[in-house]
Amino acid sequence: MSLLETCASLIYLISAVCYVIGVHMMRSPKTAKNGNLLSGLGMIMAVVMILIEIIADGKISFPGWIALAAGLILGIGYGVIKARKVPMTDVPQLVSLFNAVGGGAAATIGIFDYTRLAAGSGLALAFSIPVFLDVVIGGTTFSGSLIATGKLSGHVPGKPIIFPGSKLLNGLVVIAIIVAAVMMIGFPTNIWYIVLGLVASLIFGLLMTLPIGGADMPVVVSLLNAFTGLAVSFAGFVINNQILIIAGALVGAAGTILTLQMAEAMNRSVANIIAGGFGGGDEASSGAATDVPANITETSADDVGLQLAYAHNVMIVPGYGLAAAQAQHEVAELAKLLTDHDINVDYAIHPVAGRMPGHMNVLLADVNVPYDQMKQLDEANSMFENTDVSLVIGANDVTNPLARESGNAISGMPILDVDKSKSIVVIKRSMSTGYAGVQNPLFSDDKTNMFFSDAKKGLQDIIASTKTYLS
Repeated sequence: MSLLETCASLIYLISAVCYVIGVHMMRSPKTAKNGNLLSGLGMIMAVVMILIEIIADGKISFPGWIALAAGLILGIGYGVIKARKVPMTDVPQLVSLFNAVGGGAAATIGIFDYTRLAAGSGLALAFSIPVFLDVVIGGTTFSGSLIATGKLSGHVPGKPIIFPGSKLLNGLVVIAIIVAAVMMIGFPTNIWYIVLGLVASLIFGLLMTLPIGGADMPVVVSLLNAFTGLAVSFAGFVINNQILIIAGALVGAAGTILTLQMAEAMNRSVANIIAGGFGGGDEASSGAATDVPANITETSADDVGLQLAYAHNVMIVPGYGLAAAQAQHEVAELAKLLTDHDINVDYAIHPVAGRMPGHMNVLLADVNVPYDQMKQLDEANSMFENTDVSLVIGANDVTNPLARESGNAISGMPILDVDKSKSIVVIKRSMSTGYAGVQNPLFSDDKTNMFFSDAKKGLQDIIASTKTYLS
């Protein structure tokens, strides 16, 4: 082994250690930022080492260097600018877009190396099998993530999209993938078999994601993230690159564990989610605030301010409506106002509140909400009975008591036990249902007061009213 190879192996090992420690640090909001920086440092080291190896190899032509430089500049530039400018509400679709890019890049590596070596004959199974898995998983991730991005951004309807013959088409696509796999391994010099596998996987990604409703999107984003890791790992086997294998395996494992945890939080199996048909997407969120049933008690900002000013324990329950209105600054201001007057304030965070895992945690951390105030599902549920006022902001399905009953779309889904609070205030623009398309009886509870308003404007009015009473 040459000195360069020894140095490369050492750098890749250090990079892998950075990834592992970085992922471990991301388990807590307090250390997540440093964990992300450490993982990024590991990636920079790996990229620099790869560039050094390419230079030492001397086989890249001048046009190749131009293409490599252009790719690096465009990729880094777009990533930095987009990540810095994207509003917090659009982070889920950005993550989904990154999943698509990762899956597509991995598939491209497999296709390029296969076509380069297919001119020969008798390709080993140790090469052809990773190539095929790389292309199929990467292609599925690419098209599936693009549909998920469209659903999250509103360019594709969030409701389940099912058409006649979809199950038959799914079966045909799966058969095509199996046939392509068998033929590619048996006749590895015919590139049309890998083309068949790629086309079938792209179609499969579309068919897999289109029938999935908005409520399941957090789980789907996590699952596609795991697919991206697997595709990258197989790409590492294809080109015999250690760091791709390690990084991809880490992402695949972490994404798989997170997917299972998210599915458990919704009391649904991953297979049931992939089957689709749950939730109505963004269409379910529209509706007029004037359609108010007679048994609903409306309130005003002045009444809410009075309740909060005389409370001892307040629980804030954020939902996607908070993120959509970009009202995180206002909710943090309200919480600080209350805590400055010795009123205890906590946040009840449901695992699938928002559009992706940890969405609410990141949103609140962005406005410097203390981490110890963010209570996860089980801890928050143990506190509701002693809560004077629960302030629900744009949350629907995650607070719906119907989940405790059978025979509806959210049956068995773990929820936040907001209805056990002494008093409840719900800030909502209308009486429309959540993604699951199920009415929420919490809104007509005798202890509940409905404040119909955009979250940002409503919180501003409540802050002004609360200041009046606290002063």
